[in-house]
This record gives sequence, C-alpha cells and structure tokens, in this order.
Amino acid sequence: MSLLKVSGLGKSFGGVRAVDGIDFELAAGELLALIGPNGAGKSTTFNMVNGQLRCDGGSIQLNGQELVGLKPRQIWRMGVSRTFQIAETFASLAVVENVQMALLSADNKLFSMWKAAAAHRRDDAMRLLDQVGMAAQADRPCSVLAYGDVKRVELAIAMANEPKLLLMDEPTAGMAPKERNELMALTKRLVLDRGMAVLFTEHSMDVVFAYADRMIVLARGRLIAQGKPAEIRDHPKVQEVYFGSGKTFEKSGSVKEAV
Repeated sequence: MSLLKVSGLGKSFGGVRAVDGIDFELAAGELLALIGPNGAGKSTTFNMVNGQLRCDGGSIQLNGQELVGLKPRQIWRMGVSRTFQIAETFASLAVVENVQMALLSADNKLFSMWKAAAAHRRDDAMRLLDQVGMAAQADRPCSVLAYGDVKRVELAIAMANEPKLLLMDEPTAGMAPKERNELMALTKRLVLDRGMAVLFTEHSMDVVFAYADRMIVLARGRLIAQGKPAEIRDHPKVQEVYFGSGKTFEKSGSVKEAV
C-alpha cells in the first residue's frame, strides 16, 4: 500500500502550466528521487506536497488522508517533515538545543518560556543526534560546525516529529563528494530503520543513481518517465530531455559520450 499518492496534480502561474496533471506513488521504506532539467516543475511539485503552494487541481494523499488545502504546519503534524537546500538551523544555539527546539514544536510547546528549552527532552534530543552521528558535538554552537555536520543536525531536527514522509530539497547541495555519500548513506539507514519514506530532489546524478530506489522524471511540467534507476538511465526520452543527443548516463549516473 502506498504511503503517498499523488493524482492529477497541476499548477499554473499566469499562462504557464508549471505542473501538468502528474501522478506518482511512494511506499514506506522507499527513497524516490524527483529529477528533471531546470524548469521541469520539480520545486513546484515539491512545494505542493509540502503545502507551501496550493495546487490548482488534483489530489495529494498521505495514508489515504487528503493534504490539499492544508497548511504546512498541519501537514507537518500529520508526519511530513522537510529539509532545505540551504540548511535551516539556529546558528547561535547549541546543536542539542536546535533539536530540543524542534521537539518543543512537536509537543506544541514552542511558545512556552524559552528557559524551559534547555531542559526539554534532552535525552530524546541526544538519541536523535546519536542516530545522525552528532552526539559528540551536542554542546557546540551550530555556528562553528562544518557544513556537512550542519546538514546532519538538520536531519536530526527533521526527525523530531517522527515523520512518516521526509521531503529533502537538494540534500547534498554545496557538499563535497565524500560528504554527499555519507549523508545519503545515513538517510538510507534511517529510512530502513524507521520505515519512513523519502521524496528528494537532487541535481547530483551520482547521488540519485546510487541511493534512489525509484526515480520520477519531469520535463516542462509533465511526468515523462518513472522506474528503477537502471530503467531511467536507459530511457530514450530521459536522455533526449537531458542531453539532446550524443551523451548518455553511465551506470553510476555520471555522463559519457555516446559511441
């Protein structure tokens, strides 16, 4: 049974059809990559699932419950969390305090007195940090962390509401190859351990082909292909949209000249 079911999803901006009636599903325990060239409609689709954009038509269901028309915070409380292309943390707060703030929000106590934050569910915050390999740096301010470590903290924050579905927008943007692989391997472990689902956008094709269980490809607002990485790599329409002619994807996701 699908955790997320998107049907007939559409969005226009003026006379431009940014997303044109797309359908896809996502199961628990699965990483689904949403890819496509610039202007394909990836961000628009992503933001409609998250509730940041209201769709013009179609349906977005999480475990059979309709998300269309709900605000992002309502969707978050239903078990949909998100990370951003540029990591969102409180730089002046300690690592553990960032996670505690997320736990306060999950417990609907964000507007309680701030002095209570340092004591709020510290053990739970530490467990989340341990899961992402950041427990040893719990008391350091986020401002002094390497960028790859900030992304790990952001992932711990995203786990605070025990999500069923995690949306990751360009999770490895700005990271070195080693950091990219470490973050995505960690995400894969969390997916398997927690039985959650991940929908992610990503420009790094080596990351997509290495870690996605399935891929959906958009072009000019329409879904042109979906399937396992091997199927997408060899899909003629996908190659045409990305390269025109003369190039193809390697097995790893890198690009090679056609023979």
